[in-house]
Amino acid sequence: MTLGTRGDVQPFLALAQGLQAAGHEAVVVAPHRFADFAAAHGVSFAGVDDGPMALMDGADAGALLEGGIGSRLKLMRSMPAMFTRVLQDSWAVTRDAGADVVIHNGQIVAGQHVAEALSVPAVLALPIPMYVPTREFPWPGVELPAWLPQSLNRATFAGMKSTATMFGGVVDRWRRADLGLSRRRGRHDPMRRPDGGRAPVLHAYSPAVLPPAEDWPAEVETTGYWDLAGEPAPLPEDLRAFIADGSAPVFVGFGSMAGSDPARTTRTVLESARLAGQRLVVGGGWGGLDVSGLPDGVFAVTDVDYRSLFPQMAAVVHHGGAGTTGTAFAAGRPQLVCPFVADQPFWGRLVQRIGVGPAPLPQKRLDSAALAAAIRVMTSSPHMSRNAERLGERVRSENGVSAAVRALERIVRQPV
Repeated sequence: MTLGTRGDVQPFLALAQGLQAAGHEAVVVAPHRFADFAAAHGVSFAGVDDGPMALMDGADAGALLEGGIGSRLKLMRSMPAMFTRVLQDSWAVTRDAGADVVIHNGQIVAGQHVAEALSVPAVLALPIPMYVPTREFPWPGVELPAWLPQSLNRATFAGMKSTATMFGGVVDRWRRADLGLSRRRGRHDPMRRPDGGRAPVLHAYSPAVLPPAEDWPAEVETTGYWDLAGEPAPLPEDLRAFIADGSAPVFVGFGSMAGSDPARTTRTVLESARLAGQRLVVGGGWGGLDVSGLPDGVFAVTDVDYRSLFPQMAAVVHHGGAGTTGTAFAAGRPQLVCPFVADQPFWGRLVQRIGVGPAPLPQKRLDSAALAAAIRVMTSSPHMSRNAERLGERVRSENGVSAAVRALERIVRQPV
């Protein structure tokens, strides 16, 4: 069960493929818009309402991303009501499915409650270490000054509990009306079982990228990335010809995020490439950069397999989504994160800390000179390239899906 963008759904499709290959039945519950995506990868699918993700379809989506505290507070006040249909749909598609285990990303909110109603284990599955507190780093949604003591890191994770409280009333009403359940012990903390014990957590990223924290409990496992089965889809012939016709280009793409003015962001990107003397592959698509009327030396893509594309790039510039960051790690290429919100700054700082890219360049400070300087660093530093290549080898040697399947088989054998 997952809610969010493609980056939140794709790992669950990969896990479902792995479960099917191991002889299990798996159904992915996600927003309706991903039905075709699931079918293309041979995965059974059940759709739910988009909930707050519907806001990303509106004309003011960029303003929401770039807005100040006022717009954020307005968004937070509207979100609980937007989850009512998500919760109802979640129960409707799972109550008769005969599940032995519910694996969920927390964002869909319904996961642990559906599991309780079915009397089966709930497993929190995360591409981001955003729920389990640790002294080793702060909650990925915040950035603390470097001079603050490490002891404060654990306290920053309290934000996840406040998020659960924000949805508490909506969830409690749904539990009573649809599930026939009373308020649960520990309220809506997905890290807790109904009896108050610790729920299992699977972190779907590479331990070579971010090793497990020493103060995490035994119920937390870092499996490696959950990658789709099969060989990456080949690149279109015209794109392959462009790549071969000169030095390796730099990829720049911000997924579904390009802020309130995609045309301005695109102009900044094109000017930075001119200043750095680099060819570009530019990613457009749903809400992304404006890829119309591009100059020579720039190739636009809207739907390609990054697993095929990134290894052929000189460097990768992106928004810092967990999935895109992981694909760039696996490709062994230097990368620059230009974050908007949420966990994106966290991945940007991690890229810099492990030496595979320069300091993150936030979208609010994105200008052509700064971006050109970062591109020059990535395309001219042998040390950064070697670090990225070595990390890529380690990431590619892992099989996160197989590790997750083994963990789930073990969890199901244990009493609820």
